[in-house]
Amino acid sequence: MKVPIARTGLTEDEVQSVLEPLRSGWLVQGPKVREFEQAWSSFTGADHSIAVTSCTTALHLSLAALGFGPGDEAIVPAFTWISTANVVEHLGGRVVFADIDLSTFNINPADIESLITPRTKAILPVHLFGLSADMKVINEIAQKHNLWVVEDAACGFGATFQNRHVGTFGNTGCFSFHPRKAITTGEGGMITTHDSQLAEKIRRLRDHGAAMNDLQRHLGPRPYLLADHPDAGYNQRMTDLQAALGAAQMQRAKAIVNERRELAGFYDKAFADLDWLRTPKAPTGYGHGYQSYPCLFEPGTVVRAVKSRDQQLLKEVSERRNVWMEELQKQGVSTRPATHAVHMLSYYRNRYQLKPEHFFAAQAANDCSISLPLFHGMSGEEQQYVIDVVRGRKA
Repeated sequence: MKVPIARTGLTEDEVQSVLEPLRSGWLVQGPKVREFEQAWSSFTGADHSIAVTSCTTALHLSLAALGFGPGDEAIVPAFTWISTANVVEHLGGRVVFADIDLSTFNINPADIESLITPRTKAILPVHLFGLSADMKVINEIAQKHNLWVVEDAACGFGATFQNRHVGTFGNTGCFSFHPRKAITTGEGGMITTHDSQLAEKIRRLRDHGAAMNDLQRHLGPRPYLLADHPDAGYNQRMTDLQAALGAAQMQRAKAIVNERRELAGFYDKAFADLDWLRTPKAPTGYGHGYQSYPCLFEPGTVVRAVKSRDQQLLKEVSERRNVWMEELQKQGVSTRPATHAVHMLSYYRNRYQLKPEHFFAAQAANDCSISLPLFHGMSGEEQQYVIDVVRGRKA
C-alpha cells in the first residue's frame, strides 16, 4: 500500500460546481467570489473576508494596506513557510526572526518583546499546522508597542483560540487554499478583518487600486463607466472558478474539520505509548484544526539537546530521523519534515548572516520533526497501515 502525505478529496457536486461560472461567463471576481467570501465570514466570525490569489498575496496586501514599507521591521517566527518572511522582503522591510516554542512549533511569545526596536511595525504570528499561536499575549505586546498584527493563518482553517476562530484577532488574518489545505481552490487565499476601512483598501489594492470592482459596477446604475483608481494596486483577484469550488466545500466545512480531528484522535491513541514520537497536542483553550499531523522525533533527546545547545546530539537525532523517513518511504508511507526553518535557507542565511544555532528550537524543529499522512477522505485501511508501519520501528 502507498499512502501520500496529503490528497485532495472533492465530492462530485464540488467538481461540478466549477461549471456554473463557466456557463455563466462570469469568470473573475464575480458572484461566486462574493458567495465564497460570505461563507468564509460566516464560518470564521470575521466581519469582512476578501478573496485573493494566495495566502502569500494575502500577507502582502495586508502589510501594504497597513502602510508597511522600506526600512520597517516585522517580527516573524524562524520556523514557518518561507512566504511569511518573503512578503516583508518584497515590501522593502527587514525580517526579524523570533525562535519558537518547541512544544507547539509556534512563535515563542517570550522572545518577541526583546526584538522590538523603533523600526518595528508588525508581528506576523503563524498558526502552524492548525494550532493557534498565543494570541492573548501577542496582542498584549502589540497593543503595548502600537504594532500591527497580521496573522498567518495559512494552516488555520478550523483552528480556534479561546473559542474564536483564528484570523479574527489581529488587524488581518491570512488563509491559504493550496491543495494541502483542508479547503482548496488549487491556489487561492482569503483575508479576514474587522476593520471596514482596511477591508475597503485591501479590496482596492487586489484589483489594480480600483474604487469599484467589476461586479459592483455591473450591478450599479451606470455599468458603462469605468471606476476611478485611488491606489496603485495589484492584480491579485480570485477567479470565480476557484471561488465556486471553495464555496461548495464550505457547505461541509464543519464536517471536514471534524473528520480531521477524528483522524488525529486515532493517531493520538495509537501512538500514546511511544516515548520516541511526540504527537501534536492542543493546550487548554485551543481548538486544533489539524491541517497536518506534525510530530517530534525522539523528543526527550531533542529537548535535552536544545537546553544544552548540543549541536552534535541534535545532528545524531536528525540523522536517525532521516533514516526512518527513508524506511517509511520504502514501505509506502509518505512523510515530510513539518516545515522548514527559514533562517537556515540560503537567502535568509546569507542576507542576515545567520547560523542554525541562532534560533536553536527552530533548528531542532527543522531537523527532527516529521509529519505523518492526514487528509480528508483518508480511509481507515490507509490510516491503520500508517499506524502499523510507524509502530513497527524499533525504539
